[in-house]
Amino acid sequence: MSYLPAAPSARRPEAATLVLLASLYCAQGLPSGLLAHALPALLRQQGVDLAIIGLLKLLALPWMLKVLWAPWVDRLGSQRLGHHRGWILPLQGLMLCLVGGLALLAPEQLFGAQLPLLLGILLLVNLAAATQDVATDGLAVRLLPERWRGLGNSLQVGGYKVGMLVSGSGLLLVIDRLGWNLSLGLLALLLGLTILPIGLFRERERLPRRTVLVESAGPGLLIRHYRGLLMRPGMLAWLGVLVSFKLGDALSSPMIKPMLVDQGWSNAALGQLTLISSLAGILGALLGGLLYSRLGALRALLLFGLLQALGIAAMTALDQAWSSPAWVYPVALFEQAADGMSSVALFAVMMNQCRPEHEGADFTLQACVQLLLAGLVGAASGVLAKWLGYSGLFGCAGVLGLAALAVVRSYYRKPGG
Repeated sequence: MSYLPAAPSARRPEAATLVLLASLYCAQGLPSGLLAHALPALLRQQGVDLAIIGLLKLLALPWMLKVLWAPWVDRLGSQRLGHHRGWILPLQGLMLCLVGGLALLAPEQLFGAQLPLLLGILLLVNLAAATQDVATDGLAVRLLPERWRGLGNSLQVGGYKVGMLVSGSGLLLVIDRLGWNLSLGLLALLLGLTILPIGLFRERERLPRRTVLVESAGPGLLIRHYRGLLMRPGMLAWLGVLVSFKLGDALSSPMIKPMLVDQGWSNAALGQLTLISSLAGILGALLGGLLYSRLGALRALLLFGLLQALGIAAMTALDQAWSSPAWVYPVALFEQAADGMSSVALFAVMMNQCRPEHEGADFTLQACVQLLLAGLVGAASGVLAKWLGYSGLFGCAGVLGLAALAVVRSYYRKPGG
């Protein structure tokens, strides 16, 4: 039998809390950027087959499958370290050791005869990072009062993107000068620095003691846990918001770079656009978090969702005569900033749906539903672009973004919404 813990103070979170959350989410982004951005280019430079490079996506499966073990992360914990620290500290230590181990190995061997070892290590890194994410989300929900969850999710979105930029674009910028071993060593050092805030955090003093749950932690926990979440009043209606709110973004995002490639943009130009637009996304996330505390959940979802839909719809103009950087940059930066703001609002409301003592798994289920849908819709975006053309695709995606606002409004009109 769980209990409702004392609500955290509604005053603004302390600076130490913000640094803690930013460091934890940045730690997740560091290995993700290495896998998503840096390694495909490095492997291709070493002549690795494209089919194998494509399989790198499978190494991110733990982020999708973490929903299967998330209830145990909520259920089991360390009495000595604290429930969340008992998961986060060992997992970040494992990531540090694995990345540090890669820094000690010769790249010629890793990209050649030892490629299976490299892929295995990266799979373990993703497994540790995905599980750390469950514990971190649970910690964030418990630390942040509802009013400041927008700011907390600014740190989630921004910290993760900063980590990805450092280990993706940043690594590619320095690796030719510093070499594989020193570059990976610096990445391991950054991971080590992200451990310091959680190491200094006194969880048992800052958070109410968790009640020992009498329910069994056996195999049936998975079904009982998520059935309990889905049976909550209004939860099915909330899932409607969850699956529709980012639908337009999921449909349009995969086709932005192919459209620009077809218009003659070089890899260097695309890389620069990606870097600058990512920074705009981080700033948008920070602004969205600050505004969320003033607007509240409903108005934040409606306003940021509207900006997101307008940013997507504006992409239709770039498929016409306006394909020069003078037009592409303002539209791309606006779209990324709106995406950061809308993501923050959605994640903040997702936190509000979490039950006491089940925060990590409840948030994980919602995130995985949204991620799975984005993957399925994104996989169909290429087929729709061939059928409708880029302008037709972006136009339809913008309409879907506007339609999602009606779903949001309908949800909040219902009792309990």
